[in-house]
Amino acid sequence: MKFLSVSVAALIAGSANAFSSRSAFTGVKPMNVAAAADGSSTSLQMVLEKPATKKISKLEQLKVASGNLVKPLMEELYTEEIGISKDAYQILKYHGSYQQSNREIKGKDYQFMLRLKQPAGELSPDLFRLLDDLSIKHGQGDLRATTRQCFQMHGIMKGSLKTVISSIMNIGSSTVGACGDVNRNVMITPAPFTTPEYDYAREYSKVFAHLFRPMTPAFSEIWLDGEKVATSEVWAKEVEHHNVDEKMLYDSGRGIILDHPIEPIYGDRYLPRKFKIGVTVPGDNSLDIYTNDIGCVVITNDQGELEGFNVMVGGGMGRTHKKENTFARAADHMGFVPKEDIMECLKAIVAAQRDHGNRDVRANARMKYLVHTLGIDNFRTLVESYFGKKIQPWREMAEWKYNDWMGWWEQGDGKLFYGLHVDNGRVKDEGNFRLKTALRVITDKYNLPMILSPTQSIIFRDIKPEDRPGIEAIFAEHGIKPLEEVDPLSRLAMACPALPLCGLAQTEAERIIPSYIARIRALLDKMGISDEEIVMRMTGCPNGCARPYMAELAFVGDGPNSYQVWLGGSPVLTRTAYPFMAKMKADDLEVTMEPIFDMFIKQRQEFEAFGDFCHRAGAEAIEKYMESYSA
Repeated sequence: MKFLSVSVAALIAGSANAFSSRSAFTGVKPMNVAAAADGSSTSLQMVLEKPATKKISKLEQLKVASGNLVKPLMEELYTEEIGISKDAYQILKYHGSYQQSNREIKGKDYQFMLRLKQPAGELSPDLFRLLDDLSIKHGQGDLRATTRQCFQMHGIMKGSLKTVISSIMNIGSSTVGACGDVNRNVMITPAPFTTPEYDYAREYSKVFAHLFRPMTPAFSEIWLDGEKVATSEVWAKEVEHHNVDEKMLYDSGRGIILDHPIEPIYGDRYLPRKFKIGVTVPGDNSLDIYTNDIGCVVITNDQGELEGFNVMVGGGMGRTHKKENTFARAADHMGFVPKEDIMECLKAIVAAQRDHGNRDVRANARMKYLVHTLGIDNFRTLVESYFGKKIQPWREMAEWKYNDWMGWWEQGDGKLFYGLHVDNGRVKDEGNFRLKTALRVITDKYNLPMILSPTQSIIFRDIKPEDRPGIEAIFAEHGIKPLEEVDPLSRLAMACPALPLCGLAQTEAERIIPSYIARIRALLDKMGISDEEIVMRMTGCPNGCARPYMAELAFVGDGPNSYQVWLGGSPVLTRTAYPFMAKMKADDLEVTMEPIFDMFIKQRQEFEAFGDFCHRAGAEAIEKYMESYSA
């Protein structure tokens, strides 16, 4: 793909005036990525010279009219209706909640899902106790660990929302920015090792979370009656020494900071779409770093001192069936940024997406389409025009590996951590399996902090070695299997909630994936490859919440009991898979997968993983093999 060259010097010269108008959303139309996502040439200059948008979309108008996320939500919370309007629902997302209805029940039984914001996935013992109590009193009794390292609570009635949200805010946590067109929960590798690299990853994930928090007072106005929270967010206090507020408000005159009295970075239209940041250390890809809008990798010197970050941009999973201009995408390596410049550089990236992301076509609004259309070199140039500096070349680092960090590990400070596998993130009590009660017993007895993992599981940290037998006994007493009895396919698998509550789901995911795992397990055993470990994921629609497009084998719902089959993702999660089969009925799982596994057995290279084999072989060769296969 060729792009017209743009002089960085020409862009930056006299930029204070040029970018101030652009940043105020006047004079520049957000680029129409929908027209260019097919790979046609688009230069940076073409983007900057787009004419002003004649009329902004209804959703963009709603954001402007909301008074920075207040209207019409505030007034609708106090009506007798059990639900809220579509407009209020769109604004409620920024407050961390989605309105849902059980699709298996006739009529609308509106309820609300609430999602927490937990930078680095961290959860204090007091916060877990609060969530446990709230879920019983105001929810449906369970909790769900999400694929983005935070808890969700389902089944909340409208009249209880204020009680639940204010309780969470007053304990030093938040739901602010867990949803909506803002920076979402910042992810990290969940391993709580006490090394400098891992410490920096945890620290800067909280820095970035605080840097890009919405500044509107709407949250305290609506949920706290305008009062201040009893205690400020825990992560904000932990990074006070970074002077994050001062660096957020710093205005270089290059168009990053808006002339807006409330939201200096977001403005009254916020971002074109949701925005995701991940932070990790070299070699540790336990968080799917390439699926984020921005991925930051800690780079230290030989003494363990922080030098800066390798920064990648343009990842994202969401797509739409039958719309080829929507696609999953792995992030590109943009370059290295010194530690003293990282906040300003990330502000520049967010500003580039804010001003030039697609606000006309929501399906093409994620930053991945902007990066794809411009190409990484031109996107880097665009970012540098805001940043005011050249971004340095990407630093070489250790090869990526994948680990879910389940089981027992030494932290490095004399204490242990334990990764507890949770099927599909569902923390519940059901029959003799009483996971939620077990977590509460451990929390009350040992007062241990938790970390939610990117694979919907839970890590207990800071465990005294002498407490290990007692913790294992509690798990056994509550029907929780030891890790060695968990099928590796289950450990590696993920599924989104899908039916019955998700309004976007086209078919099952969370409720049916256990049967798919069992059927794949039986097939692998039958074919003599029982030891094969395959990253398998399932979603009920193409939006990609369980990151299926990075998996070695994925099933993406496209209708009742029907799935697309995707193959060829990397076992270390560094590339996207490819669509292999447009429709596979649930009953056809074995007849579909058996010939593929047979080809894998006969044609794999030494130590080649299933995803790597499918990537190397390609769809055409696998299809041809299937046509001639006979059991």
